[in-house]
Amino acid sequence: MASTEFIMEMIKKNNGVITAAEVTKAGISRGNLKYKVDTGLLERTGRGVYQLSGSWEDEIYNLQVRYKRGIFSGTTALYLFDLTDGMPAKFQMTFPHNYNISTVKGQNVKCNRVIMDLYELGVVEVKTSAGNTVRAYNMERTLCDILRKHNKTDIQITADAFKRYVRRKDKNITMICEYGKKLKVEEKLQTYLEVLL
Repeated sequence: MASTEFIMEMIKKNNGVITAAEVTKAGISRGNLKYKVDTGLLERTGRGVYQLSGSWEDEIYNLQVRYKRGIFSGTTALYLFDLTDGMPAKFQMTFPHNYNISTVKGQNVKCNRVIMDLYELGVVEVKTSAGNTVRAYNMERTLCDILRKHNKTDIQITADAFKRYVRRKDKNITMICEYGKKLKVEEKLQTYLEVLL
């Protein structure tokens, strides 16, 4: 199979997106990507991220590809789990406490940094609306996070997210209570759960 056909096959399997790293891993020269951009077959949507020309850009996936250490959190994670309606105006990602976030801040991203003990707590893989897989904190971790002082999440968004969560069949009350203790939001969490359960 020619490299052009192989790249197009990979893009079809990847929901219309391909990264330079995936092309290199497959043993194909990155020059083939530049050629496809020059001929109008592909568009470069971010550093090392390409998609079919004219297709819808998956901004959340592009951020994940560019900032692999980032974990989607806060209102962005609420959106990914359908615990809020609208796509947030600014994406939210969490990084390890020693990660340099200066380049990320310029990309319409609200950055949080946490200690390593909390960084991996509750990380799951979730699909974007375009079908691409990204890393985010699970529903329970996210709901506890938005109750923390530094988050400043709108009270209406918080209340709506908790209402949606308690109606879900896949909720895990034991887990959310454990996270509440670890993240020191136990009292606030109990207030929401007592009203809604």
